[in-house]
Amino acid sequence: MDADTVLRIRPALTAYLKEFDDCFGRVTTRRHLDTYVEGQLSDLRRKSVEPIADATGTPPRTLQEFLGLFRWDERGVRDRLQQRVARRHAHPDAVGVLDETSFPKKGGHTACVQRQHCGATGKTDNCVVSVHLGYAAGDFHTLLDGDLYLPEKTWHQNRKRCRAAGIPDDVLYRPKYRIALEQVRRALANGVRFAWLTFDEGYGGKPPFLRDLDALGQNYVAEIPSNFHVWTKRPAVRYRLHGRERRMGRPPRYPRLKAKSNPTAEVRHLLGSSPRLRRVRWQQYHVKDGSKGPEVWEAKALTVWLKDEAGLPTAPHRLVVARHVLSGEVKYFLTNAPEAPTETLLAVAFSRWRIERMFEDTKGELGMDHFEVRTWRAVRRHLILSAVSHLFLAEFRQTHGGEKSGPDRGPSPRGDGGPRAGLDMRRTLLQEAGPGHQPPIAYHPTTQRPRSPQPPPANPTPTARNRRVLEGYDHLSTKTLVA
Repeated sequence: MDADTVLRIRPALTAYLKEFDDCFGRVTTRRHLDTYVEGQLSDLRRKSVEPIADATGTPPRTLQEFLGLFRWDERGVRDRLQQRVARRHAHPDAVGVLDETSFPKKGGHTACVQRQHCGATGKTDNCVVSVHLGYAAGDFHTLLDGDLYLPEKTWHQNRKRCRAAGIPDDVLYRPKYRIALEQVRRALANGVRFAWLTFDEGYGGKPPFLRDLDALGQNYVAEIPSNFHVWTKRPAVRYRLHGRERRMGRPPRYPRLKAKSNPTAEVRHLLGSSPRLRRVRWQQYHVKDGSKGPEVWEAKALTVWLKDEAGLPTAPHRLVVARHVLSGEVKYFLTNAPEAPTETLLAVAFSRWRIERMFEDTKGELGMDHFEVRTWRAVRRHLILSAVSHLFLAEFRQTHGGEKSGPDRGPSPRGDGGPRAGLDMRRTLLQEAGPGHQPPIAYHPTTQRPRSPQPPPANPTPTARNRRVLEGYDHLSTKTLVA
């Protein structure tokens, strides 16, 4: 970064990084935190260890050892970051977003690298995959956590290869949804509260993950695959033996489904096979303004039941079927908050672009994909430090980014009026953030985490609320912030 930029941000950066002092046992090690974060915030073309070291007059080997060998508490750094977000950016409508990203790599020595689907290149490629938890609240968003995905066959089952890459023997294969669940639990333990979690079908298609979120009391809106099974009518369950069965020897296990219970169905068949869903009218929603114009989806919702681990019906959930009015693309969303309005569920579901923007910022501005270290510890520390740098930029932008115009009035379901009713009024669920009002989101009372009571809104209506989810969010850039 140039001298003027350094002068503008250094006081804020010094105060910010001071919060992580107790995560470093030695002053000399702590100084490398300043070096690394300033390097990520700089205008260097490549932000790997060697360019950062050359630009700051630090021996490259020393900075490599800072990531891979020096003793400091990277878990403590992550906890401090999350506690700062919980303390300074708590929001009643905060949304947690889970997703993964990939880093193309050559060779086979970097920890966790293998040929797999690589989102960065859009094909099967040699890459490292990491799972992340993002936090979005109003016009603010940042990464909270990130961890490497250890492939099962090529790494977990080859402990010799793991040891060569510095992967401890107690680090074993975990499905991506298990990594995501651990990240959610860590964030909750550090005081972060999410009104909602949202994620794509790679996580939504895992019933154990959804059950664990139910057990946490965490509201979610999950995209699910088209072959996901649900009941559209709660099946009958038997809870006790009849007299005849007691005389037949070993009794069956109870509770259990009755013999003639209705079967589950794949969600992709419900539009044609479920009379209850066919009776629900499509309603149109202006979801957001995309690069090719306004995106309008029509949706209908239905109460459904899932199977628990014993094969019995769970508490009621809500299925939302959304269809793009132009392309005909169909998406399926599931929530454990069945009383929430459909427009609220769509607003949460279509806010997943926020974590994609976080990935763009951390890769494009901070060099999160520029790492050239290979060991398990070094890569994980790099991911954590990238989140530290991103939080600083997000806070600096929020403080010095200037005022914005307030949001327009929220949308209404376009079930009344003509085929273009509502679209011409430019009402949208995902709008440019501004200093306007923030109406509350409705929650399912049985799944919401405890919080101080809030007064109910006067004269509630089924129309969609204003959405303070930022669609036109500028890329984070130090150069832009201090211009």
